[in-house]
Amino acid sequence: MKIIAIIPARYASTRFPGKPLALLGGKPVIRRVCEQVGRAVGRTVVATDDERILTAVRDFGGEAVMTSPDHRSGTDRCYEAYHKLGEPYDIVLNVQGDEPFIRPEQIDAILRCFDDPDTDIATLVKPFRPEDGLGALENPNSPKVVLDSRARALYFSRSVIPYLRGVERERWLASHTFYKHIGMYAFRTEALREVTALAPSALERAESLEQLRWIENGYRIGVGITGQETVGIDTPEDLARAEAFLKTHPDFSDKA
Repeated sequence: MKIIAIIPARYASTRFPGKPLALLGGKPVIRRVCEQVGRAVGRTVVATDDERILTAVRDFGGEAVMTSPDHRSGTDRCYEAYHKLGEPYDIVLNVQGDEPFIRPEQIDAILRCFDDPDTDIATLVKPFRPEDGLGALENPNSPKVVLDSRARALYFSRSVIPYLRGVERERWLASHTFYKHIGMYAFRTEALREVTALAPSALERAESLEQLRWIENGYRIGVGITGQETVGIDTPEDLARAEAFLKTHPDFSDKA
């Protein structure tokens, strides 16, 4: 399969303006994302709506393309960038620009979902561990996923799913494997074109999760499973946490 990675990166984040250019271990966050993704995918392109990000990416030797500031989601921005590049690919990998610690083996887990010819879209999950605590499981900012027997997504929710009837809530993590969604996707290019043309759905509006639009419209989402944590950066506090993570993980420091 011919694969391209596209990294949507906006400057005007509500919680952390300019975060793609924030320094992490002396390098912009967006550079670290590009370097990690580049270890697994031959071509990586940043899709941005801001000249400052475009310039920064080109300054470190990366590839970037300008896109509209009016997109509803990173998926829409990803498709515009793909369309602008004008070169056909079989699979488009969409990695968020705030995931500087994505690992090549996690990308491989997503891409292996396409070994199944019926897979339209693929994403990544990580099992919650008992030591994560009930607070992590119940956090609505950390969507949960239910899988079928073929490791396809049945549903995504900000609520805890499934509900364990007859089990004390404090014992849920020890009694069942719950899956945390990690917001990276890969699309067959035709599926990417189609899903970006769909109107928002009722379930999507209810939970504010765009992947529910895809499920409601019958798209099959394969799921790769990883046991490795990622450290996404949404706030300045997350950046401080990422700095601490970098110091204790020399495998990232050496390759940064």
